[in-house]
Amino acid sequence: MTVPALPDETFRRVLCVVAHPDDMEYGVSAAVAKWTSQGIEVAYLLLTRGEAGMPNPPEETARLRVAEQRAACDAVGVDQLTVLEHPDGVLVYGLDLRRDICREIRRFMPDVVFGSAFDVETGFGFDQADHRAAGLATLDAIRDAGNRWVFPEQVTGEGLEPHSPRWYLQPGFRNATHGVDVTGEPLRRGVASLEAHAGYLAALPDHPAPAELIPQFAAMSGKPLGVEHAVLFRAHDLQAPPDFDAVD
Repeated sequence: MTVPALPDETFRRVLCVVAHPDDMEYGVSAAVAKWTSQGIEVAYLLLTRGEAGMPNPPEETARLRVAEQRAACDAVGVDQLTVLEHPDGVLVYGLDLRRDICREIRRFMPDVVFGSAFDVETGFGFDQADHRAAGLATLDAIRDAGNRWVFPEQVTGEGLEPHSPRWYLQPGFRNATHGVDVTGEPLRRGVASLEAHAGYLAALPDHPAPAELIPQFAAMSGKPLGVEHAVLFRAHDLQAPPDFDAVD
């Protein structure tokens, strides 16, 4: 399998929507480091504070994980971090979640939205429920954001305007369509972003060292792109005409 480079030279703003602190740091943050180095503005929207992810009391865990996420953002050049307070571990797909993601799309006005995959089964086993809920809500919120009659109170009461991103990106674990070369400095900064979650990782004694784990994944992903290290995506151009020839 070979894949082309993602046409990120056209990107201006990228909004990354994930469920938890650290979700961006398992590879994708290296691509973020590449984008910010090119002058692309990247914002993170976290739907929970990750308070159920450690044995510590939830409020203590939430404070730690949000602080570590801020440090992880600094490592890859992300200035805008928004953390919502949906409950960790029992994130519910529904209108409340769609509404909050839609609001951030309308506020930040990205031309690209990255969201979690929402398959039940992945190449690494069964995915966690919060990831699936976040991914599906993000997909639907992209369409919601462009329709002024969906969550109209954001338009009439909050002064936001409808907005339709062009690109929708998902992780490219399966059926990747594009890749981003992160060889060198972007990969180093991506590793540093995961290392910033030191307290969280310390609670996972069998977790591989970030300096081993992230380069290993990136090397595997580099092969389809023909580079040393890469991040793979499944990319959807939402403004492209439908390809009827691709339909069996």
